[in-house]
Amino acid sequence: MKSMHRELENFQLQKGWEISQDGADKSTESLLLNHMLLTTEIAEIAEELRRMLNRAYEMKEEGVEGEKAFQLAKEEVAEDIGKEIADSIAYLCKFATFFQRDIEQDIRNKLNEINTRSKSNLQKRMKEEVK
Repeated sequence: MKSMHRELENFQLQKGWEISQDGADKSTESLLLNHMLLTTEIAEIAEELRRMLNRAYEMKEEGVEGEKAFQLAKEEVAEDIGKEIADSIAYLCKFATFFQRDIEQDIRNKLNEINTRSKSNLQKRMKEEVK
């Protein structure tokens, strides 16, 4: 993760795409712009998910078995969703660079924090309710 973060940081610097550190006004403007761009990329992931689910539904309507339709639709969007995930990660790395964060360590810290929680999370509860 650290090497990818450095690679993204260097790429962004070469392109002039880094978040500005030239004072509060320019940094504020740059942070807001990059936040908008990140949320756009996240929305594009959602669009690919929607495209996948719609395509799976269409195939089922055409007579393809449910699991097969889902897998085929998943394969259809895999490359495009990968691109949107990559774009999102690039923007997140920009924020990590701006705030001088070690993403790898932050992820480890977050995982440790989650492991020490006593309250059941929503995803776990949903899985239990489906059973």
